[in-house]
Amino acid sequence: MRSPQLRELLLQSLEHERGGVIVYQTALECVMNDDLREEWEKYLEQTEKHVELLTTACEALGLDPDEITPGRKIVQHTGKSLVVAMKMALAANDPPAAELVACECVVLAETKDHFDWELIGQCAQELTGEEAQSLKHAYDEVEDEEDEHLYHTRGWCRELWLKSLGLRAVLPPPEEKKDVKTEIDAAKAKQERTKAR
Repeated sequence: MRSPQLRELLLQSLEHERGGVIVYQTALECVMNDDLREEWEKYLEQTEKHVELLTTACEALGLDPDEITPGRKIVQHTGKSLVVAMKMALAANDPPAAELVACECVVLAETKDHFDWELIGQCAQELTGEEAQSLKHAYDEVEDEEDEHLYHTRGWCRELWLKSLGLRAVLPPPEEKKDVKTEIDAAKAKQERTKAR
C-alpha cells in the first residue's frame, strides 16, 4: 500500500459497508411502504455484496479486513448510532414517524457510502498495477448501485416528509420512477416534480 491514508479509507469504507447491512436490516423493521420495502431489500442484498467486494479488494492489497483503526472505531460508532436512532423511533410506537427516521438514517449512511466510493474511484485512477485493478474492479461493480441508493432514498425521504406534513407527495418518488443514477438526473427529477405542482 502506498499511503497509510488509503489504507484508512479502505478499512473505514469496509466498516461502513458492514454497518450498512445492519442499518438496512433495522430500516426494514421500520418501513411501511411496500415499494420502499422492496427497494431496501434490494439495497440490503447489494450492500452485502459490497462488503464482499471490498473485503476482497482489501485482501488483494495486503490489508487485514478485520484490522481496527481509530477511524474505523468512529465509523462503527456512527453506524451503531443510526441503528439506535431507528430502534428509539420504533419504541415510540408511531410507525409513520419510525419510517421517516429510518429513511433519514439511510440517507445519512448512503451519503457517507457514496462519498467513500467516490474517493475509492479516484484512488483507483491514480494507482497502477494490481492495486489499481483490485480497486477499479470493486468500484466498477458498486458505483451505479451507490448512486441509486443515495438518490432514490433521498427522494423517498423528501416525499415521505411531504406526506407527513399534509402536503402533496409523489410516491414512489420521481427519482425512483426515472431510475435516477446521477446527481444531475436527481436534480432534474426534483425540478420536474416541483414544476408539476
